Amino acid sequence: MTNDPISMLAHRRQAASRGPAAGRVVVFANEKGGAGKSTLAALVATAMLYRGARVAVIDLDLRQQTMSRFYANRRRWLPAAGVTAPVPLEYKLAEDTVTLAEASPDEIVARFGEAVRMAMADTDLVVVDTPGGDSPVGRAAHLQADLVVSPMNDSFVDFDMLATVDPLTLRLLRPSLYSRVVLDARKIRNEHGRRLDWVVVRNRMGASDARNRRRLLEVLQQLGPQVGFRLGPSLGERVAYREMFPFGLTIADLSPGVRPVPMASPRLVAREELRELLEALRLIAPANPALAAPVERGATLQAQPASA
Repeated sequence: MTNDPISMLAHRRQAASRGPAAGRVVVFANEKGGAGKSTLAALVATAMLYRGARVAVIDLDLRQQTMSRFYANRRRWLPAAGVTAPVPLEYKLAEDTVTLAEASPDEIVARFGEAVRMAMADTDLVVVDTPGGDSPVGRAAHLQADLVVSPMNDSFVDFDMLATVDPLTLRLLRPSLYSRVVLDARKIRNEHGRRLDWVVVRNRMGASDARNRRRLLEVLQQLGPQVGFRLGPSLGERVAYREMFPFGLTIADLSPGVRPVPMASPRLVAREELRELLEALRLIAPANPALAAPVERGATLQAQPASA
């Protein structure tokens, strides 16, 4: 099988003859755009390829196709540069995804279901990138997810993705609509004996006000057990995370043989951030098992009154 995007129609018969699914599904999602879902999804998928995993990617943002364009860039740049690097299997819902975006939600969800079944049978890890906003196929992705990763910008503006809090006490008033999507999916999966872990990652950490950053961190740590997510390590606002997109490369690719552009930010720090992220997502074993994140516990949805 090649690394080119896989036509679902061409593999329909093969899918019917495959054994039970084995791949773990990781969904990158939130309902706000611009948080770095596609960049983070491509980074994690590529990093896991280098760690020997068989990885598949599915891009559900049928109009933008950011992750698909990233790997198209990768497939073009590597042979042109004479560089060898791993490429995941890509399962596309259609050759013309823009036209498919106009189809009925039922058809799109059915296409996704077929794609994820084939990907799970072929690989160890299935990375799914979702569009911003609520959609039937986005909800379907959460039902398939073993792990949901929700990047958010380091701002209270993005905090609304998770919950509504009292402006005076910062106590939880109610979970957001998106939080309920994740927790509804978790409930359904639990009923079928399947777990769903949810990790929130603060992304693009810049030189913002230190006091505001501490305040946001404290609120996230407080609300995580109440809303139902774990808080992962933060990722800095590093040019290295985005400047290699035209080449289809990530910091996981950086080596003496792969130098497409001069790096404008510290590579070692970025690579350490990546390792910590993979450990927090429980995709790789921690370098120090004593510091591993605790096993996820059941989430609650008990809002507190503003006067509490």
